[in-house]
Amino acid sequence: MIKVKKYVGFNFDIGEIKRYAKISNTNVFDLLINECIDEVKDKLTYKVCYDEFDVNVINNRIDFGVFDVNSSNLSVNLAGSNKAIIFATTIGIEIDRLINKYLKIAPSKAIIFQAIGAERIETLANAFNNEIATMYPNFILKPRYSPGYGDFDIKYQKKIFDVLNCYKNIGLTLNDSLIMSPSKSVTAIIGLESKG
Repeated sequence: MIKVKKYVGFNFDIGEIKRYAKISNTNVFDLLINECIDEVKDKLTYKVCYDEFDVNVINNRIDFGVFDVNSSNLSVNLAGSNKAIIFATTIGIEIDRLINKYLKIAPSKAIIFQAIGAERIETLANAFNNEIATMYPNFILKPRYSPGYGDFDIKYQKKIFDVLNCYKNIGLTLNDSLIMSPSKSVTAIIGLESKG
């Protein structure tokens, strides 16, 4: 059964926001960044849907029981795993609206909102990753791996969406070009290898 988690906000990492915005680590943009954070912080939602699946890796074929994947990169990543967490996460549509609004009237703000969105979704994915680590203390967690990385074809995004019922569970959609909406969203697989 698919599980859904909602998180309360996390502290903003100004250094990471600057890194995503490709701003040198100077204080010149701090006021603008803080203005953007104040504008968006109460509009973000932090949601994850996920489930645990058995994994069988045979050469470059990975069988999750609900779908198969052909990928040498993913099979290397999942080597030794007998379970995996497949998840999708999003911070909601409001940041997309702000990005689109400011593209027209203040492009510098649009860049900051893009960077905030990247920092927020990465923070959420990391928080979920850490929670999985505490839920599975007898397992080694593999680095999370998303469709589109290496030879893990982006087309598998549709399989993940179908299995997790992303729209029903967290309001996340996928168009025919395999673009997610809200844009600040992530799907990924975390392999679980038994410690003993």
